[in-house]
Amino acid sequence: MKDPLQRGTSSPPPVLGEGCVRRYDVSELDDSYGTEFPEAERLWQRLQDAPESDEPDDPAV
Repeated sequence: MKDPLQRGTSSPPPVLGEGCVRRYDVSELDDSYGTEFPEAERLWQRLQDAPESDEPDDPAV
């Protein structure tokens, strides 16, 4: 929000295409859309390295 007196409203980021091929226009995304996620690579690596288990975490279940 660039104007601090502007009312709080949300709007979707710009998109390209229509229907099934509709996607966000990444060239238009910036920090104002909340697209910065500096820990994404580390989170992705942690999720890939985590062992998969079919057993529930709670032994009482």
